[in-house]
Amino acid sequence: MVKLDKIYTRGGDKGATSLGGGARVAKNDLRVQAYGTADEANAVIGLARLHTDFEIDAMLGRIQNDLFDLGADLCRPQEGDGKDESLRMSEGQVTRLEAEIDAINAGLQPLTSFILPGGNEAAAWLHLGRTVVRRCERLMCALAETETVNPIAIQYANRLSDHLFVLARHVNDHGQIDVLWVPGANR
Repeated sequence: MVKLDKIYTRGGDKGATSLGGGARVAKNDLRVQAYGTADEANAVIGLARLHTDFEIDAMLGRIQNDLFDLGADLCRPQEGDGKDESLRMSEGQVTRLEAEIDAINAGLQPLTSFILPGGNEAAAWLHLGRTVVRRCERLMCALAETETVNPIAIQYANRLSDHLFVLARHVNDHGQIDVLWVPGANR
C-alpha cells in the first residue's frame, strides 16, 4: 500500500525523477511522458465525471482506477528474467472495455460523418480525454520501439480512446446532439 507522509522530496529539482524500481531518469524520458500523459487523461476523466449520471460515473471511476494501474505498469520497466511481479495491465481490463463499448454502441445510430468534439459539457470533456489517451498511446508506442512495454497496456489505451468516443456520443443524447463535421463548409 502507498503511504505518503511527505509530498515534496526535492529529488526532482534538477530535472530527474525515479521510476517505480528506483532507477533515475530525466523527467522528459518517454516512459515518464507516457505515464504522465495517462495521469493527465485521468484528470480529464475526473472533470467529465462531474457532468454524468450514476451509471456512467461508476464506469468512469473504474477507468480512472485502471489508468492508475496503467501508470504503475509504465513506471516499472519489465524485468527480462521472467520473475516480474509488478502490477501489469491485464486482458480482463481490455475485455471489460470492449464489452462496454459494444453495449454503449448498440444504442447509437451509425455515423454518417466525423464528429467534432462538443455537444454537451460531458461529451466535450470525454472527447478531450480521448485525445489525451491517444497521445498516451503514441508515447507508449514510441517507447516500445526502444524498450519493453506491456503490449496489453497499449491495447488498453487503444480501446480506451474508442470507449471514450462512444461514451461521448452516448452522453450527447445517444448521438442526437453530436456536432457533425461538414467538409469544406467554410470555403
